[in-house]
Amino acid sequence: MPAELSVGLTQEPAGGLRHARSRVDDELVDAPGVGMIAPFDFALDRELWRWAPEDVSLYLTRMPFLTTPMTVDMAEAIADRRPVRRATRDVLTPRPGVVSYACTSGSFVGGASAEYVLHRTILDAGAPRASTTSGALIEALALLGVRRLAIATPYIEAVTSRLIGFLDDHGVETVASEGLGLIGNIWRTTYAEVVDIVRAVDRPEAEALFISCTNLPTYDVIEPLEQALGKPVITANQVTMWDALRKIDRAAVGGGALLSAWRPGEGRTCVPAPPVGLSTT
Repeated sequence: MPAELSVGLTQEPAGGLRHARSRVDDELVDAPGVGMIAPFDFALDRELWRWAPEDVSLYLTRMPFLTTPMTVDMAEAIADRRPVRRATRDVLTPRPGVVSYACTSGSFVGGASAEYVLHRTILDAGAPRASTTSGALIEALALLGVRRLAIATPYIEAVTSRLIGFLDDHGVETVASEGLGLIGNIWRTTYAEVVDIVRAVDRPEAEALFISCTNLPTYDVIEPLEQALGKPVITANQVTMWDALRKIDRAAVGGGALLSAWRPGEGRTCVPAPPVGLSTT
């Protein structure tokens, strides 16, 4: 092995470098990792990495390509258990500590019971722990004590309505909602457009605001919006990474009320799981 490639390695595993390793107190341990199942059109890999600590790897895999526009039909197709099961098994090779389904609409489109089934599908496929974006949202709201929420989405009305129904399943009231009406190319939405729609949907009775869709860029606007509006602003990619990292007892990198509300060692779940709906493993 060339010298420049052997630095930091005490022994090459049989069959090559199959898994990242790190040295802690002179003992080799598995480096923590997060498996991410993303929609085929997901374009914000870099945004997810910004929430990850330096020693945590993200292992991304994508769902099969679909020609359907961003409608209820597409959300239901992305939530199909068969490709989710296959994607989970694919991403288990580097042995992540958790597998996260990083799609908001796909995890809320069928309501609380379907999110629970999706969560169980990931576990049954062999993941040591599982998370979904919408399940993570419910846990975040429980941690923050939020029961009245305003939501900003890039979706058409029919998809936004499914999100409202999912929140209602969990006893969360949607006091206002605004959608951009997009059926594709959501990742091209600008920060300015995100800020505008959040400001438009805010209401005095809203205890927090949620910006839906993992394909919507939000990392740099969370803290400025919280300062301007005086309440928590939660986003899809934020809760996805927060919950996945929390389930390996790690903190996400960044600011905002949600990230300040939990620290490693405080437990990996906020709320108990009823027969359907919440993910706790």
